[in-house]
Amino acid sequence: MNYLAHTWLARHSDEALMGGLLGDFVHGHAALQDWPPEVTQEILLHRRIDRYTDTHPAVTEVRAAFGDLRRYAGIVLDVFFDHRLARDWLHWNDTPLSEFTQRVYRVLWEHRDQLPPRLQRIVPHMAEEDWLGNYRHRDAVDGAIRGISTRLSRNGDKLRACLPVLRAYEDEAQAAFEVFFPQLIEATSAMRTTLWAESAP
Repeated sequence: MNYLAHTWLARHSDEALMGGLLGDFVHGHAALQDWPPEVTQEILLHRRIDRYTDTHPAVTEVRAAFGDLRRYAGIVLDVFFDHRLARDWLHWNDTPLSEFTQRVYRVLWEHRDQLPPRLQRIVPHMAEEDWLGNYRHRDAVDGAIRGISTRLSRNGDKLRACLPVLRAYEDEAQAAFEVFFPQLIEATSAMRTTLWAESAP
């Protein structure tokens, strides 16, 4: 999953929400010591959510359609799933998407001095250009993937080459989301409970 889904799954508190996003920016075990327990737990949960997503049968089936590009398909599908969440936001939420995204930007801004440098650089653009809210538009998927491809150290062209494949298999990707996402919500709740139990003294 990408930024919107990870923060939404961690929406029960501001600290958790920040941890849900930090999972893409905090790597390794030693770096976890820099964060309070609730943030740390959500970083760890983020990693488990990514593993769950990557191995879910509905997701792996769609990824296989990308053939030799399937190594990069996971990134494309993560962004596409954010689009589906944003597009059908009121199916999953009672509050508007704009209210949630403004909360995310506020939390990040309030903690900006604590954020890893790469995220610090991204936050102003994320808020000003409303990256999360713009996921409701289908064209934002292509724009986000092209942006990510420029930040890859290599093979950005292969990531961009996934875009026409996604268009060709978009119905299948949508169907996978409809099967996968409700199961992910349930799995996330169970994973969070397990993580807190594992960390208990």
